[in-house]
Amino acid sequence: MARTVTTLWDPAEHLRTEEDMAAYLEAALEEGDPTLVAAALGDIARAKGMSQVARDAGLGRESLYKALSPAGNPEFATILKVVAALGLQLHATPAPARGAV
Repeated sequence: MARTVTTLWDPAEHLRTEEDMAAYLEAALEEGDPTLVAAALGDIARAKGMSQVARDAGLGRESLYKALSPAGNPEFATILKVVAALGLQLHATPAPARGAV
């Protein structure tokens, strides 16, 4: 049987436009998993350049990596700073009624 060769898939390599980044974050927010949201922000920050995002957010690069890592638990203030530094906005809309499809 032939060996299957796989390569690591990095979402940051596919986030090229502001629209791509906004859609990616929106999809993560819709899942409702804070770890996934932090990971998505990390992917977007890497796509834009982590050092520049950290500067724009007023954070240290290493602390930003740590906050957005799988083991990180960023404060909401950090999330808001990162979202602003990425040139994105968070919006609220009414959730669908529970039990609705």
